[in-house]
Amino acid sequence: MKHRFSKSDVLLALITLIGLAGVVGLSRLIDARQPATLAGGTDDQLYLSGSTVKRVSIGFNGLAADWYWMRSLQYVGRKILKSGQGLQLDNLGTLNLKLLAPLLDTATTLDPEFMEPYEYAAIVLPGIDINEATRITKKGITANPNSWRLYQHLGYIYWQQRDYEAARETYREGAKIPGAPAWMEAMQARMAAEGGSRDTAREIYRRMFEQSDDPKVKEMARTRLLQLQSLDERDALRRLMNGYKAQMGKCPATWLELAPALRVLKVPTDTNGAPFDPAGVAYVLLPDKCDLETDPKSKVPSN
Repeated sequence: MKHRFSKSDVLLALITLIGLAGVVGLSRLIDARQPATLAGGTDDQLYLSGSTVKRVSIGFNGLAADWYWMRSLQYVGRKILKSGQGLQLDNLGTLNLKLLAPLLDTATTLDPEFMEPYEYAAIVLPGIDINEATRITKKGITANPNSWRLYQHLGYIYWQQRDYEAARETYREGAKIPGAPAWMEAMQARMAAEGGSRDTAREIYRRMFEQSDDPKVKEMARTRLLQLQSLDERDALRRLMNGYKAQMGKCPATWLELAPALRVLKVPTDTNGAPFDPAGVAYVLLPDKCDLETDPKSKVPSN
């Protein structure tokens, strides 16, 4: 039995094909006008604004938004690879990512309910352009007033800037949204009491790790949690070293001299008595400074 296509089916198929052709043509147009930029060059300009793209994408704004989002990820990824450094997403200020804000802004103009670019703007942009990070995130809140996640992102931006009062107010407003988790309310209280503490930082990155669906954001949050744990460990080890110096009149020349104290504290060590950092790499002793540091090979950032 033959299937008969109605006129509406044919019309819908034609519209879909025209829309897809428009998006492909748009991508080729942009590629032709800015090849060096997306390959990591220096000509960081966005030739087509979000409003212009919205007009020429023939109603297929979601597809065009996806394209701009993928270009954002490629742009950042290429810059990181070119740098040859193991940089974290929240510390890319040295990469001259001038095109990132316009790319994310265009993606969210095309599809205001597209959440991933807003998260990226809140995580990555503060180290590049704090004003654009704030503006794009606020734009997301205006377009999606019932999304508590966007308030979480904006609160994170303010916290990074050490504007704890603005962060507190942002978490408070987000906590009012139906469906917001109880920890949003707890976070606003924490901001008021101890916004700059390590415990607050730990809570922020823990919630970021739990809530994000982006594997790179989760990895960044996990790394920051390891770093906070390491900072606590290094403080404790420095206290041991200072106690040893006060008792012996000199700094420990090797980790083995601190072995009895480390055993009492049940600190895991390698065969040379060096304690491990949270990533499983031994800390490096600096006997001339009576100090220690993380090994450059470790995944734990030094500061």
